Amino acid sequence: MIDFALARRMMVDGQVRTSDVTDLRIIAAMLELPRERFVSAADTDLAYLDTDIPAIGVAADKPERHLLKPMVLAKLVQAAAVKADDRVLVVGCATGYSAALLSRLARSVVALEQNPVLVRLARDNLEAVGAGNVTVVTGPLTEGWPPDAPYDVVFIDGATETMPRTLCPQLKDGGRLVAVVGRAPMGRAMLYCSVAGDVSGRPIFDAAAPLLPGFAAPPAFVF
Repeated sequence: MIDFALARRMMVDGQVRTSDVTDLRIIAAMLELPRERFVSAADTDLAYLDTDIPAIGVAADKPERHLLKPMVLAKLVQAAAVKADDRVLVVGCATGYSAALLSRLARSVVALEQNPVLVRLARDNLEAVGAGNVTVVTGPLTEGWPPDAPYDVVFIDGATETMPRTLCPQLKDGGRLVAVVGRAPMGRAMLYCSVAGDVSGRPIFDAAAPLLPGFAAPPAFVF
């Protein structure tokens, strides 16, 4: 039987600390959260590997969703510089692991998901780990969640092929948006900042992640 506490420690020591993640709040949260709870029962032995883990297999006509690999998740969260009084939007929360991590750092988290199966799982998981400052909401991922905007941080829990322009207006002045931009196996983690309504971005590290539904680039016109 797997010693999950030991697996968490090995994940943090071997994947997170070695990737220049120095925020002790992130490290403490990742040591505490039972990542195995957020994957399917068949995949618990994979929960702490250095890879994107399937969160659940949903209906055949809908994309499978994943937990971001620990290193990518931790570095994205660190780049977002989440403060204790921040309000955070997680786009594509899947079963809730990233939202649970961010709930340990921020004042409140809105976790957006459009798949009803995942919505139920996320609510159950977040309640089980005591993430009482997370609200799970249902709607199209590409639209964000305007009712509670603006946000200090928008965290895209997966990849997008283009700059997520539809989400940028939901940032506060000084707000940050982090995402992996590009299609696997190529991509870059990006940090976007909003200043007086203008949003600009810069690459922070090379990364790849599974594409979120609705975030593919529009087809290019070919002559």
